[in-house]
Amino acid sequence: MSNTSKTLNDHSAAAAGPVSGDGNTVAAADDPTAAPVAVVDPRLLVREEGLKGYVTEFKRKIKGGELGSLPVVIGLIVIWAIFQLQNDRFLSADNLANISYYLSATGMLAIGLVFVLLLGEIDLSVGSVSGLASTLFAVFVANQGVNAWLALALTIITGILIGALHGWFFARIGVPAFVVTLAGFLGWNGLMLWLLGDSGTINIPSDSGPVHLLGQSSFFMDQAIIGAYLLAGLGVVLSLVGNVNEQRRRKAANVPFRPTGEILLRVILLALVSFAAAAVLNDAAGVSNALVVFLTCLIIVDFVLRRTTYGRKVFAVGGGTEAARRAGISVPMIRISVFAIAGGFAAVGGMLFAGQTASATLSAGGGNTLMLAIAAAVIGGTSLFGGRGSVWSALLGMLVIQSIQTGLDLLNMNTSIQYMITGGVLLGAVVIDSVSRRSQKAAGRA
Repeated sequence: MSNTSKTLNDHSAAAAGPVSGDGNTVAAADDPTAAPVAVVDPRLLVREEGLKGYVTEFKRKIKGGELGSLPVVIGLIVIWAIFQLQNDRFLSADNLANISYYLSATGMLAIGLVFVLLLGEIDLSVGSVSGLASTLFAVFVANQGVNAWLALALTIITGILIGALHGWFFARIGVPAFVVTLAGFLGWNGLMLWLLGDSGTINIPSDSGPVHLLGQSSFFMDQAIIGAYLLAGLGVVLSLVGNVNEQRRRKAANVPFRPTGEILLRVILLALVSFAAAAVLNDAAGVSNALVVFLTCLIIVDFVLRRTTYGRKVFAVGGGTEAARRAGISVPMIRISVFAIAGGFAAVGGMLFAGQTASATLSAGGGNTLMLAIAAAVIGGTSLFGGRGSVWSALLGMLVIQSIQTGLDLLNMNTSIQYMITGGVLLGAVVIDSVSRRSQKAAGRA
């Protein structure tokens, strides 16, 4: 007998007593001495009804404010449809390849910001840290003759240490994160300008390993077509293995788990999307190294947040600092580590920017880079209020922003229009998040 059927039978056998609506166990109303009645997860009940059950569960989530990534996915489809109607080159292979390539650098900054936003905080320094990182790498390699890979390691370590310093002032001294990182935004940008000197630019040798690797070239070189499908297949296999292992662990723990049919459906849908994306990119220049690095980081960080004790602690601190402290979590260490992670990803993002231009310039990490990185994380679904979000927000949000940028470029529209549209989309995302939280509170799920 399956775990679901057994739970349902147990529930039916104990139906003589009432159960609470919040998932707790209660005793029978007419017999205070009766044993508690086990409450069944509503997801188990609806899954017994097949497709109708999943529709019921979907409606329940929507009414309860659990929107997930649905708004941003719908928004992305609408954006693509509008631009395709305006210019039939928008969904061409070359244009989609450009979108996937140029979203990677700012997307790296967004990954780090997701960690900070999960705590309900903000980091205004990541743009300056990314610019400083590309400048440090250029100074190490071009001016000091340091080995390129050693320079890369030193650059990323520097970014981590800078982030940890911000976190220390915030967690140990009590300076608001907004003020600390605003000071970092100004200070690290000043250091970058000083290192660049009067010329304002340091060219990085094109044959230096990391810069060449993160440029337009592909890991698979002449086998880019094979490589794209290999990457798609690898992603599908990892998803299948991860879902099956999770099902096995939850079965062993006697807690609700996804049925095998649902797992197969999810994997098939992922396979369709992955191989379709690989086919489109193959029609252009294949999968760029920058995109591979970005997606690899997403997968690793997603695993850390969802499958490790550290990830659960981050969500716990973001959900309620005092509750996390009472649960024995070292809140200061979590805060310091989160800002260190943001600094590290800012440095990696700076290296991706350097790979695109083969140089360190005054514009590195400047302009609207910071704002776009924050907007990507929020638009993608990470809550500004903390405790809710996913690193995949960085991908979804950057797809929206980069699509808007590229689409307006194809239509030869002014940059000011791009800023206004992106600002409107960001405001819409925050409004949806606020309404969702209110709906969850009304449903008793916040």
